Amino acid sequence: MQHQPLDPDFETRIRSSFARQAFMTTLGAELFEIEPGRVGIELPFRLDLTQQHGFMHAGALAAVADSACGYAALSLMPTGAAVLSVEFKINLMQPAAGPRFRALGKVLRAGRMLTVCTGEVHACHDDRQVVIAVMQATLMTIQERSGMAD
Repeated sequence: MQHQPLDPDFETRIRSSFARQAFMTTLGAELFEIEPGRVGIELPFRLDLTQQHGFMHAGALAAVADSACGYAALSLMPTGAAVLSVEFKINLMQPAAGPRFRALGKVLRAGRMLTVCTGEVHACHDDRQVVIAVMQATLMTIQERSGMAD
């Protein structure tokens, strides 16, 4: 599906907003793809982000998937709008093992107030990528609220 952004400067807005996200910085996450209706975030494996069995913690994976979906939604919102997650569900299908993880958020439907996205989290190995989690998220467009832009 080809999406048309309402803000011609959406990529700069997303990069600027992402740079201000202290939690993504804490996790060591980085943007790897920005297109209208589609944003990817990469997370390297880190021992301090694992759960008791040595797999990447589901909370870290959910956070990058949520942000990928949120920025995919923001990419289609008007200039000056902000985005907030309203709801998401994540299915964790395999243990999160691998040297790095990539979350890709994609807009399924962009509405005036609500946007529905899907997200996939892949464990990336040298020779293959494995889908380990899927997310469905609903995001809200916030406009004209003091202190809430981008």
